[in-house]
Amino acid sequence: MNILILGAGGREHAFALKLSQSNQKPTLFMAPGNAGTAKIATNLPIDPVDFQAVKKEVLENGISMVIVGPEAPLVAGVHDYFLSDEDLKHIPVIGPKKDGAELEGSKEFSKKFMKKHGVPTAAYEAFTKETLAAGKTFLETLKPPFVLKADGLAGGKGVLILESLEEAKSELEDMLTNQKFGEASSKVVIEEYLDGIELSVFVLTDGKSYKVLPSAKDYKRIGEGDKGLNTGGMGAISPVPFADEAFLAKVEERVVKPTIDGLQKDGIDYRGFIFIGLMNIDGNPFVIEYNVRMGDPETEVVIPRIQSDLLELFQGVATQTLHEKSFELTDQTATTVMVVAGGYPEAYEKGKIIKGLESVEGTTVFHAGTTISGENIVTNGGRVMAFTSLGDTMEEALQKSYNNLQKVCFEEMNFRTDIGFDLK
Repeated sequence: MNILILGAGGREHAFALKLSQSNQKPTLFMAPGNAGTAKIATNLPIDPVDFQAVKKEVLENGISMVIVGPEAPLVAGVHDYFLSDEDLKHIPVIGPKKDGAELEGSKEFSKKFMKKHGVPTAAYEAFTKETLAAGKTFLETLKPPFVLKADGLAGGKGVLILESLEEAKSELEDMLTNQKFGEASSKVVIEEYLDGIELSVFVLTDGKSYKVLPSAKDYKRIGEGDKGLNTGGMGAISPVPFADEAFLAKVEERVVKPTIDGLQKDGIDYRGFIFIGLMNIDGNPFVIEYNVRMGDPETEVVIPRIQSDLLELFQGVATQTLHEKSFELTDQTATTVMVVAGGYPEAYEKGKIIKGLESVEGTTVFHAGTTISGENIVTNGGRVMAFTSLGDTMEEALQKSYNNLQKVCFEEMNFRTDIGFDLK
């Protein structure tokens, strides 16, 4: 069986590694992949949003399943493209169609969906350049801090949390009139700030049934103690210690079931992952956001904890028989520590030679921003590698990750030394 995974990061490397362990022994292709995926798959140098190029590779390589990693191809309608093409429509795509992808593609759409289907979330209003004055007035009705969200995709950078009312008004104007986040901020959602502990829960659904995947908590800020600029994620832990059975039961009853039921009621045939960003407020779950794919670096701690055959689960999604598939998890804790380029998340250089990877033992290194240059593996992005370990305790797993990343180096390499600091 030939499988194509769209994407180039740690999330996609984690998918590929897990699929390579399937009893069905699939042949894997990545588009475009990275230096890590090159060891277990054939990398194809194409853009996942270039659907014609994707079609060409699918047909030439006899692909029989496509798994979509990042959000951009989903929001752009890759699944719909396959269904509308006579040569491709028989090939299952793991990932929602364009209507379902709006859960991430538009913050306003997702908030309306939550409100309509009774999913607990923060109060909100949406504004455009034409209603800027009303947006500033709405800010005056809220207590600080103030939350501003670009409506569209902004590469994980479109959310601002501000303490000052005047600064919030200024940033709102910058987003709407100066397009601070480009087209993504032509509409801005302002919502009340939820004060609690953040975590994520992941769901795999075939449109009818679902499996709740492990919970995870990631660390977004570049600096120790969660200070400094937002990043794509500096590390993650799974499971989340405070997400006990009672809390997760509330998540399933109040969030997961209404979400899956709501999609069905709205006629959205959703097949793929749903990332549910949650806030735990006094033991009650509130939804911050939906994403329509797995998170990164959360994937690098969630997927390693799944003991079932991932390919069988994906086949269940494709044929709407997910409820028939076995689903088992390890009780061990998974931790990942992200190694990033110097200067990230601001300006950084690529092409730094990575040394010492052959010395890593007992930890899986998921490549994110890497490529092959001659005989060397070199950096090719801001977030470079994720060091993932399993242990009977969080501390044991973290120690493995940190011990192993000390064996690896590249010029101006950076990482946080306090992943999990708030869970100990």
